[in-house]
Amino acid sequence: MKKIILSICFTFIAFTAAFAQRFAYVDSDYILKHMPEYASSQKQLASLSQQWQKDVDARFQEIDRLYKAYQADQVLMTADMRKRRETEIVDKEKAAKDYQRQIFGPEGDLAKRSNALIKPIQEKVSKAVQAVAESENLDMIFDKNSEVIMLYANPRYDKSSEVITRLGLKPGVLAK
Repeated sequence: MKKIILSICFTFIAFTAAFAQRFAYVDSDYILKHMPEYASSQKQLASLSQQWQKDVDARFQEIDRLYKAYQADQVLMTADMRKRRETEIVDKEKAAKDYQRQIFGPEGDLAKRSNALIKPIQEKVSKAVQAVAESENLDMIFDKNSEVIMLYANPRYDKSSEVITRLGLKPGVLAK
């Protein structure tokens, strides 16, 4: 009999503890759109990406020009000349692909620059989210835009505006 009463007590305690947890969520896209430094970093990254893409395109256009010239002159070349030109074209193509990977690859310059610009902003938002959670005595805050599937969220649990306020910004006024 004691075991039954004890197990009922533990079940009741566990059940009430589960309901005692307080949850909320934030919309990170909404928060980031309110941050002028995020908009500025996005513009800077887009400009940099465009510039680097022009460089990559120019390299591949040069390779294309060399290949067309090779095709036009191929009939007049000796076997040795053909081999040298083919090697030159292949080497330039490899160098262009390496440059493209160095700039746009997962560990490339653009990814490094993006990380350097965005990480401080993410840390600032994270600290503000933590401050809101602590001030409102919340156990967990989810990001509406993350991999966690949120099929429904009551707007009263949306703490995005509080995070924006904690960041010293005004909710409703989007950064340009």
